Amino acid sequence: MTLDASHHQGILDHYVAHEAGREPLRDCVREAVEHYFAQMSDHDISGLYQMVISETEQPLLETVMLQTRGNQSKAAQILGISRSTLRKKLAQYDLD
Repeated sequence: MTLDASHHQGILDHYVAHEAGREPLRDCVREAVEHYFAQMSDHDISGLYQMVISETEQPLLETVMLQTRGNQSKAAQILGISRSTLRKKLAQYDLD
């Protein structure tokens, strides 16, 4: 059975909010970005999107690769991306 993204998000939100005793992931990101803006209030900000993607994508890839014991086909399937995209991202973060 293949689950859609909303189902995965619901599971992730449930885990983060209830099992870990924390807020849903999107709220954690929102708060982190708001905190970043507060800390950088006197500075010009650029490249925020890439910084947030980089800060979240790398641990996501690391965790999925650990869970799949390095099986790139399975990791790509879990992430919903092609193996070639996964390989590029692993190389980008020096995880290959």
